[in-house]
Amino acid sequence: MAATPPTDAELDIMIRARLASLGINLDQLPPGTTADPETGSPGRDSVLASLRSFVRGSVTTLASFQMPAPAGSDPAHAAALSQQPAPMLYPSISTEWRR
Repeated sequence: MAATPPTDAELDIMIRARLASLGINLDQLPPGTTADPETGSPGRDSVLASLRSFVRGSVTTLASFQMPAPAGSDPAHAAALSQQPAPMLYPSISTEWRR
């Protein structure tokens, strides 16, 4: 069964929930698509349209990314090997955090 793409209303709910979890409230923006003449902040509808476009265009691409398997790996095991954690710049921080 093929996945059905989300509607604009469903994406708006997801975007608002994600932003709310970060402490961002889109209701503070001016309504509509016109920018506020005093502050220059964009309209709420134009921000949501831009974020919907971003989600539709990049999330599936990012989700399908697969790290390359090490050279000489058996092709049958390439998918599993590509799921290894990415190297970290400061691994000691992550090591201490996971204890």
